[in-house]
Amino acid sequence: MVHVGALPGTPYASQSVDQIVETASREARLLAEAGFDGLIVENMHDRPYVHGGHGAEIVAAMTRVALACRQESPKLVLGLQVLSGGATEAVGIALSTGAAFVRCENFVFSHVADEGLLAKAEAGELLRFRRRIGAEHVRVFCDIKKKHASHAITADITIAQAAEAAEFFGADALIVTGSSTGKPTAEIDLHAVRAASELPVFVGSGATSDQLAMLFSSADGVIVGSALKSDGVWSNPLDRDRCRRFAEAAHALRT
Repeated sequence: MVHVGALPGTPYASQSVDQIVETASREARLLAEAGFDGLIVENMHDRPYVHGGHGAEIVAAMTRVALACRQESPKLVLGLQVLSGGATEAVGIALSTGAAFVRCENFVFSHVADEGLLAKAEAGELLRFRRRIGAEHVRVFCDIKKKHASHAITADITIAQAAEAAEFFGADALIVTGSSTGKPTAEIDLHAVRAASELPVFVGSGATSDQLAMLFSSADGVIVGSALKSDGVWSNPLDRDRCRRFAEAAHALRT
């Protein structure tokens, strides 16, 4: 993960766009040198999040960051996430920057998240937008039973049923997470999703190098952020040694 610094107009913004781009570029280069397969550019520092309708300043800054990261790590697969509910914006950015996929947290079913009620599933409008702009090559990786959310209103829907729904609605890959950033993903959830769908399955939170053997028994890949940061804290800078050790552990299991 490249957690982009707080963007213009957001509560924690403190840097110029040039400074934000330089930091993101440096982290993209570090991930490439450590041996990762890809990276996701995400505006996680833009907390507290607003859902949908992101301004031109966010789209413009994320486009600059994505282009810079792609230039610094041209061999890595590039993904994008615009928080929160910014999958449409992310697809537009991906089309312009050559990114391969976007991450969408509210693809099917409603959620009650820390930013409020996410009442409308995004699949229908998102995939129509993707088709309309000719971006069908941009894959949509979809969280199911998303983190940082209550699932009381969909308590009668199992995670396997959510996976089936996402596949039926046209997801390209599924992401299974723990309850929040840095929290481990339950092995039982991974097994259930793997059994329910033929789509690629990714772990979306809490991955550590010690867990990789278990995770790869059900998942096709992992999305990792906190474990790569100084002291294991998501908001800290990437730690070169942590990145190297994690990538080495992953490659050892796949060879």
